Amino acid sequence: MSKLVVVGTVAFDAIETPFGKTDKILGGSGTFVGLAASQFEVKTGVVSVVGGDFPASYLEMMNSKGINTEGIEIVKEGKTFFWSGKYHNDMNSRDTLITELNVLETFAPVVPENFKDAAIVMLGNLHPQTQASVLDQMTKRPKLVVLDTMNFWMDIALDDLHSVLKRVDVITINDEEARQLSGEYSLVNAAKRIHEMGPKYVVIKKGEHGALLFNHGKMFYAPALPLAEVFDPTGAGDTFAGGFCGYLAKTEDLSFENMKNAIIYGSNLASFCVEKFGTERMQELSSDDVKTRLNAFKDLTQFDIKIS
Repeated sequence: MSKLVVVGTVAFDAIETPFGKTDKILGGSGTFVGLAASQFEVKTGVVSVVGGDFPASYLEMMNSKGINTEGIEIVKEGKTFFWSGKYHNDMNSRDTLITELNVLETFAPVVPENFKDAAIVMLGNLHPQTQASVLDQMTKRPKLVVLDTMNFWMDIALDDLHSVLKRVDVITINDEEARQLSGEYSLVNAAKRIHEMGPKYVVIKKGEHGALLFNHGKMFYAPALPLAEVFDPTGAGDTFAGGFCGYLAKTEDLSFENMKNAIIYGSNLASFCVEKFGTERMQELSSDDVKTRLNAFKDLTQFDIKIS
């Protein structure tokens, strides 16, 4: 079983959707990725930073799921990263109300010694220089480096992003970001252009419309499972990435064919994430829940057709 290093935020979120609103709750990309990966019982280490206001009970919860938190620095005199957002009625767009970087502003990730040989590294949505500093700490080149990014870094740190992309195997971004990064409207052409930047695999997330996987001319599409209720989309993309990486770490098969399975597992877990606010659904998720919904995915996507 491979080790997985996850670098990302462990944070507080305050969320408002058409279905309700929350005060400060547990959030952050590193948290969602770690919780999703914990479904595969892989050796997962989260590297992040929190302030002295971060409840010990949250770290204990993560530990109880088998997530190693040695790499989460606690700045006792500091405050934890905080984000607040309000979703529109279509749940596909949102307004950021508050962003307080706090301890994240000076975050310099330190990978624990026992995770510096990890086979898989998941670089969450942070400054490209911060992402590169993690790769510099690894004792050997990981078998798979997965990077998530967003349009904000394309706007302010494009050169740094291009530099770290040369060291990456898989990039996960949404369709809007893929178009911005590549300068291409067609997602097929966008993937081709992004391949030229370094990543061998391009995963383009399309929210409620599923995800696409590209690998130099090969393509795969996985739909999102239609749900009766969506309460909070926050963290769905990170949960998808955690499922993707967790499955690959468990199976230790990095072929294109197995990445198709990883896409399905990631989409499956993301479908749970949106059912409650924050990390609540992911914390209570059972393996039976996962298996039952995987069968629903199978029924949704498999069919027999005669081609004459």
